[in-house]
Amino acid sequence: MTLSGDDSAGDLSVSPREVSLCVPTSPHARAKRRITALMEEVEALKQDKAGRAIRRMVALYSPIEDLVAENDQHCEDRDSGSTLENRQDRLQRSYIKLAKSLPWIHERLATLEHEESEDMLRKLKQGADSACGDDTGTLKDLIASWINILHCPTPLIRTDDKHHRGFVDDACGRLLCPAEWHWEDPIIKAGIRDRTTSFIVSKNLWPMFMYENYEADAKNLERGLMKSKLLVMLIVLKGFKAIFTPPLPMKSMAMAMAPISLRIADAPGDGRIKPKSRRMRKVTPRAIAYTACQIRFALSNITSWRTVDGDFDYHVFWNNIVDFFEAPPGAAVRSRINQLLEWWTRKVFGRNHREDLMPNVVSKMSVNALAAQRQQMEDAIFDSD
Repeated sequence: MTLSGDDSAGDLSVSPREVSLCVPTSPHARAKRRITALMEEVEALKQDKAGRAIRRMVALYSPIEDLVAENDQHCEDRDSGSTLENRQDRLQRSYIKLAKSLPWIHERLATLEHEESEDMLRKLKQGADSACGDDTGTLKDLIASWINILHCPTPLIRTDDKHHRGFVDDACGRLLCPAEWHWEDPIIKAGIRDRTTSFIVSKNLWPMFMYENYEADAKNLERGLMKSKLLVMLIVLKGFKAIFTPPLPMKSMAMAMAPISLRIADAPGDGRIKPKSRRMRKVTPRAIAYTACQIRFALSNITSWRTVDGDFDYHVFWNNIVDFFEAPPGAAVRSRINQLLEWWTRKVFGRNHREDLMPNVVSKMSVNALAAQRQQMEDAIFDSD
């Protein structure tokens, strides 16, 4: 093109192919921007992965924002001398669990701007919900297969369809039945299935699948609770490994149901779970509560994860299990709870406690004690000379 007026002194005609739409920048600046973008992607992936532990180890239903807000309120109440309600205390304990599971989150929340903090919590929530969904899909098939083997129902429970589970199915109904009632009683069975007011299946009734041998002692309801074969099998054999460590190809059901001697012979080391993810070495109350909720959902006939199933509230059920462990009325109950958790840890991780040895304990053991004594003797000889 040709410009008119004062600009006509020179021919400034250019070809379209000579027009460049980019503004030159230095290679160093471009590299810095690429690195920054990659770092942001890596950080997002880290937050998503870190978030996967939240529903499993911290709080199944409470939003992360509620935990953060409760901790802030707790700090203010502490200064004013106010006392906490049970719900507030549970939320505060959840925040402490969150800070232990994600040690960096407390400092990050204190330094980030509001929008950055909201974005981080959103990504953590995405990871948490994604992990919960993965677990639900895994256990839906697994629970059905185990019940088919253990109870041999007729017809067998379909692993790909939940519509015929719940109290409609005799095997599932027996496990879901509240421990105070006898599923074999035709009046009770009909009342539960018809959802009469005399047989309301509430979140405040312990289901039979939570009890050892699926039997409860009405005079001592604590006996055998949290020790059922199904709960133990799920956590020890597959559930704990499938839920709390990275996903692996599922072994055959024959191996899962084989005698313990064969499983140990086939497995590396002592045949126990080798926790590499998040350095888990102990079974925690919230891990048991999470797994119990997943079992209850897998046994039911509802097809999508929800908080309320008829008269049964999963959130309150989870709270009840957590309070059973974390809010004992006194020292005697606390001692029994500690024994129960130790029993669970041995079931899952075996009897090895090597990683539990603290440096101050190791320093007093004979190998280090001998080394210290020899050094003292050498120093004494040196000083005498």
